[in-house]
Amino acid sequence: MLALYIANRNYSSWSLRPWILMRVRGITFEERLFPFDTGSSWETFRAFSPSGKVPCLTDDHTTVWDSLAIAEYLAEQHPGVWPPDRQARAFARCAAAEMHSGFAALREQCTMNCGIRVKLHRVDEALQRDLARVSELWNDGLRRFGGPYLAGPEFTAADAFYAPVAFRIQTYSPPVDDNAKSYAQRLLALPAMREWYEAALAETWRDAAHEAEVPRWGEVVEDLRAA
Repeated sequence: MLALYIANRNYSSWSLRPWILMRVRGITFEERLFPFDTGSSWETFRAFSPSGKVPCLTDDHTTVWDSLAIAEYLAEQHPGVWPPDRQARAFARCAAAEMHSGFAALREQCTMNCGIRVKLHRVDEALQRDLARVSELWNDGLRRFGGPYLAGPEFTAADAFYAPVAFRIQTYSPPVDDNAKSYAQRLLALPAMREWYEAALAETWRDAAHEAEVPRWGEVVEDLRAA
């Protein structure tokens, strides 16, 4: 039986990626949620994850502790995690890997926080460059493979890896082109994304470290989370 360890839905972009992939692709799993600890979650997460981080997937005696590795592990047994077409599959893998290792300014300045709305103080050169690259990559995939998803007609790991960006666009309203906005809205409208979002709004716990990341880059104008 597959079990996926995740952290707070409101903050954990890394947890969302395999979770949404498995939910949309119809891969059955048991969810095990461990909220971030105040200060450090190392000891708590080390109980199930060798890296002391989430997400982490277990499958009987097999443990997979990285989001991209989880996607590849799932792909070995579940067709559709990557596109069947070779060119689309190459694009999808490149897109997922780029998200996995890049976009540092977007991660830092627009940290995932599903339940709030933020007005950015500014959009500096580094953030603008990341946003432009996201728009470019999304437009390229949608144009080349016909949409409505990044690598063709089916939701794949590439879309899962950019699902947290859709939440960031909802939270921060950063400058992206209309095609990128439409794609983000398409992801946000998925039933599984709505499920994640509604559960994030219902979370009553707060992590001070994650909350402190927001004021440096913007002003919270609305908080939709449960008190």
